[in-house]
Amino acid sequence: MRLVDSHCHLQADHFAGDVELVVGGARLAGVERILVPGWDASSSVRALELVERFPGFDAAAGIHPHASDVADVADWEQIVALSADPRVVAVGETGLDYDRMFSPVLAQLSNLRRHLRLAAEIGKPAILHCRSTAGAREAQDALLAEVRAFGSEPPPLLIHSYSGPIDYAHAMLELGAALSFSGLVFREGEEASADAVRVVPADRLLVETDSPYLPPPGAPRRRNAPEWVAVTAAWVAEQRDEDPEALGEGLVAAYDRLFVRAPRPEALGKERARSADPRSPNDGDS
Repeated sequence: MRLVDSHCHLQADHFAGDVELVVGGARLAGVERILVPGWDASSSVRALELVERFPGFDAAAGIHPHASDVADVADWEQIVALSADPRVVAVGETGLDYDRMFSPVLAQLSNLRRHLRLAAEIGKPAILHCRSTAGAREAQDALLAEVRAFGSEPPPLLIHSYSGPIDYAHAMLELGAALSFSGLVFREGEEASADAVRVVPADRLLVETDSPYLPPPGAPRRRNAPEWVAVTAAWVAEQRDEDPEALGEGLVAAYDRLFVRAPRPEALGKERARSADPRSPNDGDS
C-alpha cells in the first residue's frame, strides 16, 4: 500500500541518534512522501536540512500556537524568509490550542492571522493545528471564525491531526480545506473522527503520524515514527469501506495536489541532459 506522512517532526531531538534508520523503516512500510513542519524558527531550519538529506521529503515553516507568546520579530522574519524557499511547500504549523494554553489566546490569534496572511500572499497551504479541552469546541469555532473572516479567498488549508465534531468537518470542507487524520483518532473522546473521515473527498484526504507524538495502537508509546502511519491508513480504509490499495493511491495523489513541489536543481539538470540527448524519445512517445 502506498502511504504518505503529511505531518512528521523528524527534526525533533527524539530522532537525533537514528533518523536514517527511522526513514528506512518508513520506506519499508511504503511511505513515499513525508512532510516535516517546523514549530518555531530553528525547527523550521532543521526541517529544510532533512529535505536536503532525504528524497521524498518536504518542509513547512511556521510557529506553533504553543510558541506564539515567545516568538519575537526576528523569529517571524526568519519564517517569512524560509517560506519563500521552493523546498518549503507550506506555512505552519500554526493554529489554536485552547487545551494546554501554553500561550495566551490573543497571542495565538495574532500568530494565526499572520500565518494566514503569509500563506495567502505566497500561495502555499497553511497547516492548522486545532485543539480544545475534552468535550469542548471553542478552538474549532474560533478557527472557523478566523478563516471565514479572512475573506472570500482564504489560502489553501490543511487541518492537521483532525479533532472535532462532524459539523466542524463539514464547515472546513466547505471552505476548501483538506483534512488529515493521525493516531489521535484512536483516543477516547475522538470518536467523531470516524464520522468526519467518511465525508472527506478523496482528493482532500490525508494521513499522518505527528511523530514523535500521537502513537496509534501498536506503536511505541514514547516515540511514534512515520512507519506507523500504516495503522491509521488501515483505519481510514475500514471507516470508508475502501480498498486499501485504492486508498493509498488516493493519499499520494491528494498529497501531491496540495503540496506543489518546485523541481530540484539536480532534477532539472537531469531533465535538460535527457532532452539534449538525441537518443532520448520525444515527449509524445510512450
